[in-house]
Order: sequence, then structure tokens, then C-alpha cells
Amino acid sequence: MSTPSGPSQDDVAQHFNPMAPDQLEDPYPVYARLRRERPVFYSPTFDLWVVTRYEDIAEVEKDPSRFSSAGALDARSAPPPEVLQVLQQGYFPFVSLVQSDPPDHSRVRGVFGRALSASRIAAMEPEIRATADALLDSFVRDGQADLIQQFAYALPGFLICDLLGVPRSDMEQLKRWSDEKTLLMSGTAPLELQVQAAHGFIAMQRYFIERLEERRKTPREDLLTLLVPQSMGGTASMSHEEAVCNAMDLMAAGHETTTGLIGNGMWLLLQEPEQLQALRDDPSLLPNAIEEMLRMEAPIRGFFRAVTTDTRLGGVDVPKGGRLFIVYASGNRDETQFSEPDRFDIRRADAKKHLAFGKGIHFCVGAPLAKLEGRIAFEQLLRRLPNPRLRTDSVAVRRPYFMLRGFEHLPIAWDVPAGTAP
Repeated sequence: MSTPSGPSQDDVAQHFNPMAPDQLEDPYPVYARLRRERPVFYSPTFDLWVVTRYEDIAEVEKDPSRFSSAGALDARSAPPPEVLQVLQQGYFPFVSLVQSDPPDHSRVRGVFGRALSASRIAAMEPEIRATADALLDSFVRDGQADLIQQFAYALPGFLICDLLGVPRSDMEQLKRWSDEKTLLMSGTAPLELQVQAAHGFIAMQRYFIERLEERRKTPREDLLTLLVPQSMGGTASMSHEEAVCNAMDLMAAGHETTTGLIGNGMWLLLQEPEQLQALRDDPSLLPNAIEEMLRMEAPIRGFFRAVTTDTRLGGVDVPKGGRLFIVYASGNRDETQFSEPDRFDIRRADAKKHLAFGKGIHFCVGAPLAKLEGRIAFEQLLRRLPNPRLRTDSVAVRRPYFMLRGFEHLPIAWDVPAGTAP
């Protein structure tokens, strides 16, 4: 099969660039145009087939035989020699739950099912609430804060450290390594940054190799102990490589989605004060509001798949060996699925149809935890920060990542009751 070409194709392709400043700020007009004019197209800039309609994304998610996850997150081609030289010091290509197909996927997901069971997550609610309150205690009297740096990073970061069984004091380093892993997997960064990210990628592997060895010798009541492979004397039906890679993914996924949800959700509420007030008046609206926040601003912009056979998708011939980028953020604003899709509505009846956590066998195993963390975070934020608003002396800064959508900085202010200021 040949790659589509011509003026129309080139015109669409040149408008798709998640790293462009205007699309970091507001990509949705471009997505709407793509859904109308070229819902499936080839981007030579990124060597990706981009999929933007809800229906086509769902088709991809539900058919792992045609659209494989195995290896799909790796860089779109062989890494530069300088990067590969670093990566060959550890496990590469990366093998994890999100980069696997059945039967391996089913085997590994079974381990995650035990690690993130409904009862284990439900039992975390008091700890989540206590952590949120402790973070708020540290700045609530200041009347202003960077919501991301002082709250949205730390809340899920501390909690995933607790789940894994690693010290909270390691969270900052683990977060830096996770960011470097994300940058490396996108394959779009300048060479110097890719080399730096590759070193962080290997350092993170070594960190978890050491932690798994500790659990082999001294098991604990934590997720890392559940990931110790049977070959090391543990209970997990996975290889040592899979255990290391999945521990890394748990760390990254355990905070990225919730951090994005808190920042994006607060941004949306501050644009719609009536809906913010409705949540204050009736916190029972929060679970559905969380779903709508995820629909409006998916923290994971999209994900990759590898095409296993010449196929047709959305009326377009896609060749075997092609690499897809399925844009959840576009599917969530698809006019054929959602009425007035660009309108934020915390009471939207079908908000749960969103794609923010994927569909099919790869539906995010940590989604219940992310939503619980998000609900508690907003309960406490709305209860303890009177009259929240964006600060006028600082600007919000979005994260410059291909796959992620969220804020690096979100400066907010609120009213401090008399007698409580520092």
C-alpha cells in the first residue's frame, strides 16, 4: 500500500503538531478540523498515522490482533546510536503491561488485578484524605500556591510510593526519571535530551532492580513484593524484565493521570464559577464531574499502536508496520458522540463514555484509584480554599509533552479568613 499524498493530505499533516505552542495551549480546533477533513492520516513529521475520531479509536482499541501494543511505545524508529548505546546497558525494548498483547497481557494484568484490587483501593481512602489535608495544611494560610508543584504532583506521587513500598523521600527523583522515560518514549526530543533521558531510564531500572532484590530477601505488604517473579521466589507470573518494567510503569502511571486530572479540572472549574459553586453546594456531583473533567481534558493525549497487517481504518488504507497515534483527546470531543462536546458540564449524562482511560483490554487498570484520588482532592480543595481563582501576577504553564496534557505550573489564589494568615 502507498502512503496517501497530495495537497489535502499535506495541508492536514502540517497542522498536526502537539508540540506547537498553539496546540499545547488549545489543540481542539485542530482536532475538530482533522475529524471533519482527514480523521485518519499520515504525518511524515512524526512518522505516525494519526487517528482522531471516537469510532475509529474504539475500533483500534478493541482489535489488538490488527493493532498491537507490543513495542508500540518505543521510539518510532531505531534510537540514535548515542541513545541506543545508553539503553543497551539495561532492558530495552521496554516490556510492560501497556506494551503487551494477549496472552502475555492477560498473564501480567492478572498480577495487577491483585495489586490494585477494589478492596485495596477502597481501603486507601483515609490515607488519601490525610495526605491531601497535610499538603493543604502546608500552604492554606498563604492565600496562594502553585497548585501543581505544591499539591497535584505530591498527592498521587506520595500515594504511589506508599503502594509500591518505597520512601516518599524518593518521590522527587522517581518523578524526574518518569518524566525522562516519557520524553524518551515519545521519540520527538532533541538528541541531547534523548541521551539524558536514556541515562535516567537506565537509572530508574537499576533502582527497581535493587528494590525487587530487597523484597526477594525480605517480603513486605506492598506492590513491589507482589511483583517479585516466581523465578526469584515470589508469586508473580512474570519475568524479571517484566517486573522491573512494570514497576517503572506503575510509578509513572500512578501519578501522571491524577496530576493532570487535578490541574486540568481546577482550570476548567475556574473558567466556570457557577459549576464550581454547584460542587461546593453538592459534593455528590463530584464523581460525574471527575468524568467530565477527564473527557474535556484527557491527561493522556493519546497512545500508540503498531499495525500488524495491511488494513483499512476510517476509510483509509494503512500499511503493515505503520505506527498509529490514537488521539483520545480528540475522540472525547467528537460531535457524533457528545452533544456540544466543547461545553464543560459537570452534569453531563454520558460523560463516562470518555476515552481518557482507553477501552478494551487496555482500559487503565489504575483508573479506579485515579478517580478516587481526584474526588478526594477536589472535596478537600473546594472545602478548604474559599473563592479560588487564577493569580494575576503569574501565568499558568502547560507541560511540553507529546503524549501528556496538563500543567507544569498553575498559580492560584484564595481568600484567607481573618486571623489565619501567617
